[in-house]
Amino acid sequence: MAELIQPVKGMNDVLADQSPWWDRLEAVATALFTGYGYQRIRLPVLERTELFKRSIGELTDIVSKEMFTFDDYGDSLTLRPEGTAGAVRAALSNGLLHNQQQKLWLAGPMFRREKPQKARYRQFHQMSVEALGFAEAEIDAELIAMSARLWRELGISSAKLELNSIGTSESRQAYKQVLVEHFSRHRELLDDESLKRLERNPLRILDSKNPALRELIDAAPLLSAYIDDESRAHFERVQTLLGDIGVPFTLNPRLVRGLDYYSRTVFEWVTDQLGAQSAICSGGRYDGLVAQLGGRDTPAVGWALGIERVVELLQAEGIGAAEQTPDVALVAAGDAERRFAFKLAEQLREQLPGLKLSIGGPAAGFKSQLRRADKSGARFALIVGEAEREAGKVSLKPLREDRPQQLLTIDECVDVLRQTR
Repeated sequence: MAELIQPVKGMNDVLADQSPWWDRLEAVATALFTGYGYQRIRLPVLERTELFKRSIGELTDIVSKEMFTFDDYGDSLTLRPEGTAGAVRAALSNGLLHNQQQKLWLAGPMFRREKPQKARYRQFHQMSVEALGFAEAEIDAELIAMSARLWRELGISSAKLELNSIGTSESRQAYKQVLVEHFSRHRELLDDESLKRLERNPLRILDSKNPALRELIDAAPLLSAYIDDESRAHFERVQTLLGDIGVPFTLNPRLVRGLDYYSRTVFEWVTDQLGAQSAICSGGRYDGLVAQLGGRDTPAVGWALGIERVVELLQAEGIGAAEQTPDVALVAAGDAERRFAFKLAEQLREQLPGLKLSIGGPAAGFKSQLRRADKSGARFALIVGEAEREAGKVSLKPLREDRPQQLLTIDECVDVLRQTR
């Protein structure tokens, strides 16, 4: 017997029993994004490596350690580790920003060479929304309001919003120097990861989850004391707008984003239902990214959510999945009856669009098919025995109500099913 081929570690199958939660999230999000005027784009998973080096930053962990990169006849290509850089690249290479503003969204797999662990996968999935060409604080607030509405429509209650402003790159440079001085005075307390961040990007030390560093991090100067006046006014406007529409938030002066392209408003939605991996949605403003990638100075803001984490949260909060049970299960007695049932099924699908109808497996016996029909959760069983086939009719058996079975013509069956939907 041939040896079974196992999946690549950290690249997981999403099986049929899990897919309904994915379907629920995707359906609610698609309708919501459309309602806010965001249009879907679909991007390749492979991009030139230079795109991520220039956008995310060569010294970030993602670029230096986590990307799947390979040589393709002299070109360095990378499986995308996130979606924003690709969205901006697509807008630039397709001329979407010539005197235009764009509201876009995308969804799909992302790839990072991480050690697989709970809620962290080497292939994971994100949804993101990107507003390109908008400088106003109203768009920051709109994007945050849209994410708040997404949680409400999904039924998620544990998500909490944290906000901060990290100012412009110029104001951050001054703050980074202050951080370097602060942490350098206590190098003996820093772990190996924080020592690396001290050299590359000291802001990331503020993200450390090492409890031994908590006191040292809490003692660090606050970024808010160093941001420029324009960024401060922008952030105050965002807070006012969120207050006007009743979106609660907590100011988190230690919140920074790990990607180099962020500026001004940054935010995270966190939950206490998923253990250490508390963030389910993160975003912020990235006003310098378009110019970094060869375009004109263009303001922009967006956010991304992790689909696996949101699905896990839906399950943790006991929120039901998208309805997958069939409306009708079709049961046929023998070969001639199965042929009749096959034709009948297509007639019913034609006349009742959206009807969820399943047909029992041909190898299963009649009683076994009936048991499976009941177990499927279907509301009705449509039974085709020899008598039904010869009469050109079908028996409609209610499976969830104590009502008698009916022998009906095809047209009568269509009418009954239409009335019960």
